Order: sequence, then C-alpha cells, then structure tokens
Amino acid sequence: MENREKAYLVLSNGTVFEGFSFGADAECTGEVVFTTGMGGYIETLTDPSYYGQIILQTFPMIGNYGIIEADFEGEVAAKGYIVREYCECPSNFRCDTDLDSFLKKKGIPGLYGVDTREITRMIRESGVMNGRICKQVPDDLSEIQGYHIVNAVSSVSRKAEEPFAAEGEKKFSVTLLDYGAKQNIIRELCRRGCEVTVVPSDTSAEEILAGHPDGIMLSNGPGDPAENVFAIEQIRKFMGKVPLFGICLGHQLLALANGGKTMKLKYGHRGVNQPVKEVYGTRTYITSQNHGYAVVSESLPAAARLRFVNANDNTCEGVDYPEIKAFSVQFHPEACSGPKDTSFLFDQFILLMGEIADAVR
Repeated sequence: MENREKAYLVLSNGTVFEGFSFGADAECTGEVVFTTGMGGYIETLTDPSYYGQIILQTFPMIGNYGIIEADFEGEVAAKGYIVREYCECPSNFRCDTDLDSFLKKKGIPGLYGVDTREITRMIRESGVMNGRICKQVPDDLSEIQGYHIVNAVSSVSRKAEEPFAAEGEKKFSVTLLDYGAKQNIIRELCRRGCEVTVVPSDTSAEEILAGHPDGIMLSNGPGDPAENVFAIEQIRKFMGKVPLFGICLGHQLLALANGGKTMKLKYGHRGVNQPVKEVYGTRTYITSQNHGYAVVSESLPAAARLRFVNANDNTCEGVDYPEIKAFSVQFHPEACSGPKDTSFLFDQFILLMGEIADAVR
C-alpha cells in the first residue's frame, strides 16, 4: 500500500477519523452504518438496501476472496465503504477482480486504516449518524448534518418488467415487486419451479392482478418504509386475493398496510449473525439482516400473529396473517453469504400457493 493518500471520515457530531483513501477518487456524504458479517462483503456491496449509506465493516480484513461478479445481488447503491484493512491480493479461483478496482469502477470512495471498532462503538452508543468521506476536513458540518435519504425505493427499483423462467417444470407464477430486490430472492423462487415476473415498485395492483399470479412477493429495499404511500395502498388491494410473502422492507410495508406502525432503530441490525427466536416454539435461528427500521409489535392488528422476535432486543422479526394468506419476515432467508437456517420459508410460500390452487380446483 505505497503512495497512500490521507482521507478522513467526518461524523455529524464533529468527530474526525484519519485514514487512507482507496477505491474511487471521490468524496461522499451518507448515513454511516456498520455490518457485523465476517464474510459476504460482495453481497453487502451489491445490496440495493444500502442506498444512501456509507457501509462500515466491523470485520478487520475485507476483500481476501476478491470480487466475484456471479455473486452480485444488484447494482451498488451505497455511497461509500469503510474497512480496517483491505486485501490488495485476493486469492480465490472464482475471483474476477480486487476490491479496490471494483470500487474504482463503480465510483465508490473507500476509506481504510481507521479504527472501525471505535466508530462502531460510537454509533452503538449515540445511534446512527451521518458522515462524510473526504480529503480535507470541512469547517462547516451543515451539509453532513442536513443529509437525508430520499426517494430510496424509486432510485433502486427496476424501471421495466423483467421475466425469469422456472428451473425445470413450472409449478407457479409469482410476481415480485421490486423495492430494491436482491437477485437471490429470484433464484430461490425459480429453483422451486416458480416463473417469476419482476415488476417496478410503481406498478399498480390492478396491473399485477390482471396477470393472475399464484403469489406475490414483496422484496427488500432501502429507506423509511412509511414514505412508500403508493406501495402500501397497492398492498392493501392484494390482501386476501393472492398469497403474499414479504422480506425486509416488504415485511414492513405489509405491516403498514395492515394498520401497523414502524420505528427507526438506534443503529439497526446488519450482519450474517443475528439471532431470531420463534415466539411459539423452541428454535433460535441465526439470520442475515440489513435494516434500520422495524415493525412495532404492539401496533399489529388482532388478526396478525407475531411469529419471530430478535433475540438481542426483542424487536419484531416476523408476522403471520392467516386470514389473508400472507406472512413476512424482517431477516433475509435468501442470503447466500450468511446462514441458510431459514430458507424453508420459501418452501412455506410454495405450500401456501399450492393450498390456494387446490382450493380453486
């Protein structure tokens, strides 16, 4: 790491961390969030749910297996990237390029050589705050302090409908509403015999229902769920007409459509090691998560059934809506980098669509 150029992370509370620049020769302002995964940085970097955010990795060495394009989940939507140390010479037979080159290609500024433990501790104690990766420390913090993530879903959603064929025999037709969908949601459905039609987030319920899907998938995505007024209105039109499965933002939007409320968490849940307990069972699952908002459990309607809670802070992690044939989870059952404990939820969605299909017959 010769010819290192100094760079800084300036937080909205005025704290400055000095490190070195890598990736794109640029500056950025965003919401600083930390993720605790020991692996899976490719999935993290290409997850549209990080729109408008500067990602900080708590694991000290990032990039050792390089960048593998086949593992991308979507387009890079993050504003910046912070690591303790990055690997200049990755070693993996699937590696396409290194982390530094990837960030340069995508125009994402990076910062390394800072104390990521101290930054994480500060965010945990003070809550999520804005920050700026820059070459010179600004005298005026107003731009950093005034930063807000806006138009998140519309910025990352597909602009046109896109079909994906089922693997093997087609069993069901599923419409996936793209609020910032990760590619592996599509893969999980296709490998279970689903023909998937991915539609933009601004697609109306009438258009979707006219296609007579067997089920509707509500994807993950970025931003404040309560801002998505149009999406919530469309979900209300689906309820009771077709089986629904929501993940992450889709989980939050389904709760809002049913009269629930959401709240912003102090510093969110991000990583591949988040424990989730069954409310009416004995299992605790290790899950992959990436969210800064949560459904308020106490706000759920009487017909809803709280199914999963976070074992660390008891926040809502999953809800069943048996009367309308719908369910949702806050975590990511499709995650590749993390544990696959909860991939059975896709099988549950398949069974739910099958029950409806049998009833119609």
